[in-house]
Amino acid sequence: MRTTSRTFRRAVALTGALGLALSLAACGGSESSSAAPTGSTSSIAGSVDLSGVEITVGSKEFTEQRVLGEIMMQTLRAAGATVTDQTGLVGTPVVRTALEKGEIDAYYEYTGTAWINILGNTAPVPGSEAQFTAVQEADAKNDISWFAPATANNTYAIAANEAMVAKYSPTTISEYAKVVQENVADAGLCTAAEFVTRDDGLPGLQQAYDFSLPKDHVATLDFGLVYASVAKGDPCNFAVVFATDGQIAANKLTVLEDDKGFFPAYNIAVSMRSDVYDAHKDAYDKLFGQLDELLTTEQMIQLNAAVDVEGKDADQVAGDFLREHNVI
Repeated sequence: MRTTSRTFRRAVALTGALGLALSLAACGGSESSSAAPTGSTSSIAGSVDLSGVEITVGSKEFTEQRVLGEIMMQTLRAAGATVTDQTGLVGTPVVRTALEKGEIDAYYEYTGTAWINILGNTAPVPGSEAQFTAVQEADAKNDISWFAPATANNTYAIAANEAMVAKYSPTTISEYAKVVQENVADAGLCTAAEFVTRDDGLPGLQQAYDFSLPKDHVATLDFGLVYASVAKGDPCNFAVVFATDGQIAANKLTVLEDDKGFFPAYNIAVSMRSDVYDAHKDAYDKLFGQLDELLTTEQMIQLNAAVDVEGKDADQVAGDFLREHNVI
């Protein structure tokens, strides 16, 4: 199984001690960092005073999480906080346990991950806003506060290559279903094997969108090969992807809108220990409540691609993004 963002988000159990994971987290950055405010007075962070606040930030280990961890840390530092870096923890169970035990104070999590993998529900709540509200209300009982939900949604998606966009101009999965029905030779789908059997994968997708793709038009590949294979149209013109993966942009693929809302929502939001949040609620709301508007799916694709495709460091990518948008 390829170690993708979805792999880690959906992990139900993970071996290894939390203490060891935390001790290794320094590979994601310095173990502790204290810095004077760097935000200009005209920036978002510069308008917030968190001087004297000490806070520990975590993240998981894959690219998007490292970028989000850097975004959170650099924003807090620019507002004057002293930030301890515990980013790069291995998997959802480890980083969530760290939050619950006070080893970290905050990190960016995904609403679908929280609802299903952390809170133990079996079915997602339809709609991004409703899913966020359900998580926010349920996790409050665990003294975890959720706020600043972004529109960025790292869920499953269907993407088309340039040739199919030029030929059919598809923008939605309903339009992909029409291609399947009218010209199945062009509708081949490349995916990792897991998607073919998951309830929230191909069986459910076909039922929701009323199409039936012949088995010989579904190619199961190692996930690392899916993007480049679809870009070349060999053996497929369409792909199952993760919506914010940087390889989407690198291979010039177009993500189709899930117009019937079949896939669960995995929107990015801040999860923070409630005692930490309540102590400076207005400041955190102002900082991250404006930042969340910038974290769109398209923006996360670009940020992830800057790391995975262009080879830049996550801290550089995060800093450039924050300065460009006058956050710091």
